[in-house]
Amino acid sequence: MAKHTDTSWKEDHPSTLLSNSVQKANHAVKQAMSYPQEQTIQQAYHSIAHAENALENAQQHHEHMDTVQQNKEQLELLEHQLDELQENNKDQ
Repeated sequence: MAKHTDTSWKEDHPSTLLSNSVQKANHAVKQAMSYPQEQTIQQAYHSIAHAENALENAQQHHEHMDTVQQNKEQLELLEHQLDELQENNKDQ
């Protein structure tokens, strides 16, 4: 069995995966806000769903719960922003 290097272990850590997923979701939501088309909005929702899965995984591991909580709050904010964008997009 191959040993993990310190770097690869950190990359595979649930709280790191969560942080990375939330950053990607943040980027996707910003893209959707800049280009509010159905495709970019759906991509942002997909990115948020992926981050929510990473959140559940990180919560199950009970490590770095302060980081997990911060990411959870950020994810909730992103989802709220995206919901508002989709509502505004429907009205147009």
